[in-house]
Amino acid sequence: MDDTSGKEMSFRARLHQSGRRLLRHENAVVGLVLVIITAVVAVASRGATVTRANFDSICIQSSTRGIAAVGQLFVILTAGIDLSIGGIALVSAVLGGATMTTEVAHTLTGSTIAPIMAIPIMLLLGAGLGVANGSLVARASVPALIATLGMWQISRGGALLICQGEIKRSLPETLNFFGGGEVAGVPVPFIIFISLAAVAYFVLCHTSYGKSVYAAGANPLAAWLSGINVAKIRFSVYVISGFLAALAGLIMLSRVMCAGMNTAVGLELDSIAAVCIGGVSLMGGRGTLIGAVIGVFIMGVINNAVTVLGVEAALHDVLRGVIIVAAVGIDSWRRRS
Repeated sequence: MDDTSGKEMSFRARLHQSGRRLLRHENAVVGLVLVIITAVVAVASRGATVTRANFDSICIQSSTRGIAAVGQLFVILTAGIDLSIGGIALVSAVLGGATMTTEVAHTLTGSTIAPIMAIPIMLLLGAGLGVANGSLVARASVPALIATLGMWQISRGGALLICQGEIKRSLPETLNFFGGGEVAGVPVPFIIFISLAAVAYFVLCHTSYGKSVYAAGANPLAAWLSGINVAKIRFSVYVISGFLAALAGLIMLSRVMCAGMNTAVGLELDSIAAVCIGGVSLMGGRGTLIGAVIGVFIMGVINNAVTVLGVEAALHDVLRGVIIVAAVGIDSWRRRS
């Protein structure tokens, strides 16, 4: 009897220890939160959120946010922040719409530009604005908050100059492949996002550049003393973020086949929220790509639930703000404990 009790207590102790070890894993808690939220929303919606069509909708919506969040992740890992993502996505989408529209009277150049030429221009614009952000932050030592907030305003102003308040429509049907196409039944935006996340995971976890990104955020002085060009790393992450913001703008444009001043509204806050929910520290140097991806899907499930359950748009904005504050508060608590 004593042996049986001893074995039972030993088993319970091992089970308890395994559970604690699992919960200490940086992505386990976030993954558990995703499962719980999905289950609660499924019950609240009486199964409406767990259909194949709804899952596809979540994947497509999360893909745009996820692409932007990957760029935001690189920036935040260096203890920076990029508030210009929404503006860059907007001006890139509007530029694409203004150059590819078949309504010649409303084109920016006076003639329609084929997607094969317009898309690289959109992406180069995003990368160029990222270069401006990186130069201000890394070279001119302008605080990231100020530099990227200013770039957000400049980008929105540029978008307004391009579209003149009009919605650019009548885009080539071939463009819809990037936002509305499927490959083997899988939405193309989701394929792009997952492929991009896989590449980012490899770069961050298996290359010297990725290790330098973490080091530059965790302890810039120590990183510099070890031979890492911290300024160059900081510059590069803003270029990555700008390029990916433009890619997100492309997906948005091709998905709805039009572009106006309401495109990409709130994308910068959504990307920050997703990264923070995923356990990435705003102080830099800590967090994982997998955690950020899980955070993206948590945001996707919540946003989808808001729509399915008919929650007012104002409450949606309140919820997003609460999520951001809660995620940052939890990160601060974790750093103190």
